[in-house]
Amino acid sequence: MSVSEAPLAAFLGCAGLRPTREERALFADVRPLGFILFSRNVESPGQVADLVAELRACAGRPDAFVLIDQEGGRVRRLGPPHWPAYPPQGAFRPLYARDPERGREAVRLNARLIAHDLAALGIDVDCLPLLDVLDPAGHDIIGDRAYGADPESVADLGRVCCEGLLAGGVLPVVKHLPGHGRARADSHESLPVVTAGRADLEAVDFAPFRALADAAMGMTAHVVYTAIDPDRPATLSPDVVEGVIRSHIGFDGLLMTDDISMKALDGDFADRARDSLAAGCDVVLHCNGDWDEMRAVVSGCRPLDAAGQARADRARAALTPPASFDAGAARAQLETLLAS
Repeated sequence: MSVSEAPLAAFLGCAGLRPTREERALFADVRPLGFILFSRNVESPGQVADLVAELRACAGRPDAFVLIDQEGGRVRRLGPPHWPAYPPQGAFRPLYARDPERGREAVRLNARLIAHDLAALGIDVDCLPLLDVLDPAGHDIIGDRAYGADPESVADLGRVCCEGLLAGGVLPVVKHLPGHGRARADSHESLPVVTAGRADLEAVDFAPFRALADAAMGMTAHVVYTAIDPDRPATLSPDVVEGVIRSHIGFDGLLMTDDISMKALDGDFADRARDSLAAGCDVVLHCNGDWDEMRAVVSGCRPLDAAGQARADRARAALTPPASFDAGAARAQLETLLAS
C-alpha cells in the first residue's frame, strides 16, 4: 500500500446512533484507520451492528478497526437490557489470591464472553486489559479496574484476558503504557505527574508491559514521568514513546494515544494530534465525536506511515474466527467461580 493510499492515522468517534451526513463525508474523505464507539452510539444490537457496518462503508474498507471500551464495572459501553453487566476486572483479585488457577480461568471466561458479545456486533477491538499496577496512593480512576498491586499478578491476568479476547475474535489493547497506577490525578480531568525514580518505575509500573510486549495493540497514558521527561506527558514525549515504550519495554505493536480530548492535554487539537504522531505514536484516538474538535484532529493527522501500516497488518493477522462457544455454559461457570 502506498502512502497516498494509506488510511489516516486516526481512530475517530461519531456523535450519535448513526453517522450524520457531514460525518459520512468526512470519513469517506479521510479514510481513518478505524472508529471507536461509546454509549451515545448504542441503542440496540441491531442498531450497533448496522452502525459498525456503516462506519466501515464510510471508510471504504471492510477491515477498518472498530474499537470499544468494554472492561466491565463502571467502564462499559454495552449493558443491560441487551448485554450482560460484567464485573470490573478488579473483582477477580480475591479469587486469584485464594486460587490462582481458578482466578485465571474466571478472567479467561469473562474475556471470552465479552468477545462473544462484541464479535456478534462486528466490533473487533476491545480497549482491555489494563496493565496498570494498583497503588494505594493512586487516584481511583484506576481502582477496581486493576488486576492487582504487584506486577506479576497484573501481567499474569492481563495475559489471560488477552487470550480470552483473542479466542473470541477480538483484539485486546494493553493500557495505559507505560503505567497509570501511580498517578494521583484523573487524566480525564487534569495532567497527572509521577515523580517516582526510573528504577522504581522499571521494577513495578513498566514490568507488566514488558511481560506483554508482544501484544498487537497498546494505548499510551497522558501522564508525566519526571524521571524520563519532566515536561511532556507520555503521549507527546519521544523520550517515553521511543526510549521507554519501544526500547525498554520492547513493545512493537500498534500504539494509539489515549483520547486526545482528555483534559490532561491542552492546546490546539491539530497540534495535539501532530505532536502525538511526532512523538512516535502510530495512531491518534479522538473519542467524543465533537465535530469541530474532530476536524481539527484530522487536520493534524497524516496517513499511517509504513511502520504503522506494518503494525496494523500484524494486528489484523492476529484476528482469527472464533471456535464454537457455548456462552450459556461459560456464563454459568463464571458465576460459579465468582461465587466460590
